[in-house]
Amino acid sequence: MPFYEHVFLARQDLATAQVEALTEGFTKVLAEGNGTVAVQEYWGLRSLAYRIAKNRKAHYVMLTIDAPAPAVAELERQVALNEDIIRYMTVRIEALPTEPSAMLKRGERERERGDRDGGMRPDRGDRGDRGDRGDRPRGGDRGDRAPRPFAG
Repeated sequence: MPFYEHVFLARQDLATAQVEALTEGFTKVLAEGNGTVAVQEYWGLRSLAYRIAKNRKAHYVMLTIDAPAPAVAELERQVALNEDIIRYMTVRIEALPTEPSAMLKRGERERERGDRDGGMRPDRGDRGDRGDRGDRPRGGDRGDRAPRPFAG
């Protein structure tokens, strides 16, 4: 049977459990057509490059499928009818991947570095208390520079 990668974007206001329920439903559609989902990846709630149907974010899910073409056609039909799906794409691939997708690797790398931890990166360290700023000018005071004339 041929192999496919199917990625769909679900609306941002859905809960993660609802996205999982959608994925299970699509898996059943494939199973009815004698297909299987080899790998299922949830990439999370991510920002979109542009607004789609008033959504600025979407839940990204990728399914790696081993199924005949009619089963994939039925899957696409079901996805197109579902109002919770804002975009989808199916691509035929030569072989099933043996390692996680680039999106999952990227997420793991960010978690290892700590990018998602409140903006603090371990390689930069905490600057701590900077103390008193001394007698430096405050606000709009520019010190010894003469004020610029108003051109009005």
